Amino acid sequence: MPGTTNSTHDVDVLIVGGGIAGLSLASQLAGKCRVALVEAEPSLAYHTSARSAQQLIPSYGPEPVQDLTRRTLAVLADAVDDAGRRLAWPSRFLLVGTAAQVEAEAHGGMRRLTPDEARTLAPNLRAGAFEAAALDTESVRTDALALLADHEARARAGGVTIHPGSPVHTAQRVGEGWLVGAGAEGFHATNVVNAAGAWADDLAILFGVERLGLQPYRRTAALVSLAQPLDPDSPMVCAADDSWYFRPDEAGALVSPSESEPSRAEDAVPRPGDVERTIELIRRVADLPVTGIIRAWTGLRTSPQDGLPIMGYDPEAPGFFWLAGQGGYGFQTSSALAEDAAGQLLAGQQAVRTGEHPVSETARALDPHRLSVRR
Repeated sequence: MPGTTNSTHDVDVLIVGGGIAGLSLASQLAGKCRVALVEAEPSLAYHTSARSAQQLIPSYGPEPVQDLTRRTLAVLADAVDDAGRRLAWPSRFLLVGTAAQVEAEAHGGMRRLTPDEARTLAPNLRAGAFEAAALDTESVRTDALALLADHEARARAGGVTIHPGSPVHTAQRVGEGWLVGAGAEGFHATNVVNAAGAWADDLAILFGVERLGLQPYRRTAALVSLAQPLDPDSPMVCAADDSWYFRPDEAGALVSPSESEPSRAEDAVPRPGDVERTIELIRRVADLPVTGIIRAWTGLRTSPQDGLPIMGYDPEAPGFFWLAGQGGYGFQTSSALAEDAAGQLLAGQQAVRTGEHPVSETARALDPHRLSVRR
């Protein structure tokens, strides 16, 4: 029953949220301090993290995000799970559209291609359907569920206690820490990490902390079956105007309308007709012989106004640490974000603020202090 706890646990860090942000941080902190993780849903990574496109693109996003992505890819380059399976592998990313659209959206080290060169890599693209293309050869695919499971296993092995089905219902500042009720458990924590995704601002309010203006955005995707399979080495293909993308999948293909529409924090679901309209848009550019929709889902990508993730201690609430607002960059920045967040948490708030624990330029760019409009 909410408000009733069976016991109180003393921890150094209480992580609220069991998606990629919370689990990767738990994995990074495991064995270094006392850590607990609570998740409102009965299973971990129930919302956005379980609905990832699983493509990590180093040219995607502003410079701080690209820096985090490069570092995360370096960590994942040789990563394997307990069964010896690779957690990430090379998978090219191809952008197509008008010359102006491609020039505006192609970033970093993407190589410009002619339409004929692009069709050599993705033969199902239609001749004359696009003017220009750009290729990212450094992007990778990841098995999102395997990566999440690996973080969970490492966290548990390092002594992290994980409590699914434990929504936070009470929180108050007590002495040098926080007294938190979550599900049937109580926690006394020196630091609380807000890794609650689309619900991060709501969680802040529960703790008496001013919200940072985080906005969830819808992103729908579907697995579809095909009459003829795509070459598994074919690149992920994305419209430069962000109207769709598709990539090969064992089931056939993953397709998405790539929408970014504001939403409230909720268990989002696809709207009727969204996937069908996306398939028709893709067919104008590519021969994609769809025979059926296997399943479809919608996730929420949450960002502040400037589009950068938020990582760091709250400017006004001692011991309240933000790890939220990753938008569409969650998986591709996760390992580097976890490393930086763990460094700050282990050093302590005072060390970070006095400069005794120096932070990188990227970490400074993500600090919650930058969000001057606090509501």
